[in-house]
Amino acid sequence: MTQAPNRLGRFAVVIPVFNHGRTVRSVIQEVLALHLPVFVVDDGSTDAGRRMLQNTPGIHLLRHTVNRGKGAALLTGMQAAATTADWAITLDADGQHHAGDALVLMGAIAPGTRPIVVGHRTDMRQAGTPWTSRSGRAFSNFWVRLSGGPSIRDSQSGFRIYPLPEVLHLDVQARRYQFEVEVLVRAAWHRIPVIQAPVSVTYPIGSARISHFRPFVDFLRNSATFTRLIIQRVLGLTGKGWRKF
Repeated sequence: MTQAPNRLGRFAVVIPVFNHGRTVRSVIQEVLALHLPVFVVDDGSTDAGRRMLQNTPGIHLLRHTVNRGKGAALLTGMQAAATTADWAITLDADGQHHAGDALVLMGAIAPGTRPIVVGHRTDMRQAGTPWTSRSGRAFSNFWVRLSGGPSIRDSQSGFRIYPLPEVLHLDVQARRYQFEVEVLVRAAWHRIPVIQAPVSVTYPIGSARISHFRPFVDFLRNSATFTRLIIQRVLGLTGKGWRKF
């Protein structure tokens, strides 16, 4: 598998990890085939994967001593990647994404542009796809648009490309899963293009699937984040930060 063409600049991969010991090794092996720098952020894991990551060659391992949330892990990884890369490719550690699709995301970037590229998951009706992912995506897409964000088909996809350092300067307040929707809204506020490209997805069935999604808690956090963003938009405060959720 070849590296991204030089016309687009330098790429690095960022993988946030929290208790993904059963899946992260295979994810890393796939990603290393891209021949790009790989930054793995252990967000306070307590399972066996924590020790395994220490002995995994070919990666830059970063660690939070306590769990701070997926958004915080992504920011830590992107800040580290920004020292050597112009773009950060992010994907989840649960094995649902196929690392080779990163080339599809790269191919969607037109020369001379600096968009966020979101991987639109095309296999969401397959066996094993949790209902929370299907319904949550529709909910999120609607509220992202209402908050002044882009009209896209998969605002919850974690398989993305972010332009660095533009995204690091958006002052995204959310530090957990809500980071991924807030960054899209703030990108639109600051006229950073958001585009999408199709990617495949595989959801392990039953106990093989690792998920830290908590429907009630995350629904409340999502609602709080969108409420904050809509109020900021209505009040014309789209260039300023507010309380973190």
